[in-house]
Amino acid sequence: MGLDAQSWGIFIGNFLIGLREGLEAALVVGILIAYVHKTKRNHLLPPIWIGVAAAIAVSLIFGAILTFGPETLTFEAQEAIGGSLSIIAVGFVTWMVFWMAENARALSAELQGKLDAVQTSSWAVIVLATLSVGREGLETTLFIWSATRAATQGTEIGTVLPVIGAIVGILTAVLIAWAMMRGVMKINLAKFFTWTGAFLIIIAAGVLSYGIHDLQEARILPGLNNIAFASQDFIEPGGFLATILKAVFNLSTTTTWVEAIAWVLYVGIVMPLFFWKQKRGHIPSRKVADAPKASGMVHVSKVVNKVTSEATSSSSSADNKTPTSDAG
Repeated sequence: MGLDAQSWGIFIGNFLIGLREGLEAALVVGILIAYVHKTKRNHLLPPIWIGVAAAIAVSLIFGAILTFGPETLTFEAQEAIGGSLSIIAVGFVTWMVFWMAENARALSAELQGKLDAVQTSSWAVIVLATLSVGREGLETTLFIWSATRAATQGTEIGTVLPVIGAIVGILTAVLIAWAMMRGVMKINLAKFFTWTGAFLIIIAAGVLSYGIHDLQEARILPGLNNIAFASQDFIEPGGFLATILKAVFNLSTTTTWVEAIAWVLYVGIVMPLFFWKQKRGHIPSRKVADAPKASGMVHVSKVVNKVTSEATSSSSSADNKTPTSDAG
């Protein structure tokens, strides 16, 4: 059975969310593993993988709680929880895209520094890997859950298709990260994170709008019956444009004035700030002057090798100086 425009819109939206968030998590794992190999500390690989598995398990459990936890509550309570979590998800995603815009180039050195600090304890390495990957996993789970609710509520589309879209996106991200680490693929990470970040801001605006709608239905916020515009007058209900607006932007014939104002304010403020931050992040600072540049065609294996080889060289230099000091 073929998919209609709204189904495709929801699928592609969640696919891109999974792709963006999955690639971030995959690169975190790749940096840790490449650094361990480069510095010949392969005994740390099992703790890293245990931490990754724990992060995935925690994310899945969190997703199950979000999906099935509120089922026994009243309608108002479900809407209140859903609306609150949607707004929290928007906060997390907004923070994440801004954090990546400013810290992407220093991410490798930061992770390697943390690994150096805890390398003497397997449990500490497990915790480091769990937290590093789990942060991405929990953010992704909450955002996908919120975006799925916002896009599918009031439609005949279930949750299976959006979840499949997210899973396909994550698996694609893992495949891309593996190919990049193997040196068989190049990708402009700066442009990738810039444009996927902009897309996430659009999705987040829709999630924020629907979160507000949930709070209106829970009678926490006013204005539920104050419809912003009668879009059916110029957009055919159920048509291609209407379904895309609902699936991607979460704008529909029932959008209230509070929702519409929140959507416009969020995009109008966050989007320009994001592009300004992204542009500013490409200007080398003293903090990241020695870190690999994120702009241009980035070959991830070269990025990792450059930083780790510098760390190895520094370690070797320190070892060579030790006998001289003893001899003296």
